[in-house]
Amino acid sequence: MKFLLLKKLLKLRIETKRKLMYKKASDLGFTHPEVVNCSQELDELLNKYSDIAA
Repeated sequence: MKFLLLKKLLKLRIETKRKLMYKKASDLGFTHPEVVNCSQELDELLNKYSDIAA
């Protein structure tokens, strides 16, 4: 049960971060430091999700 909750929470955080990154990229451009930072944070979340899903 705890595993499923963690997985759902990570999915929600991933989708939220992805939407934020797209918004920032649209407003600031893809190479802006804020967009790059957001992309790196998204990568970390995806790696965590991949680790628990394996």
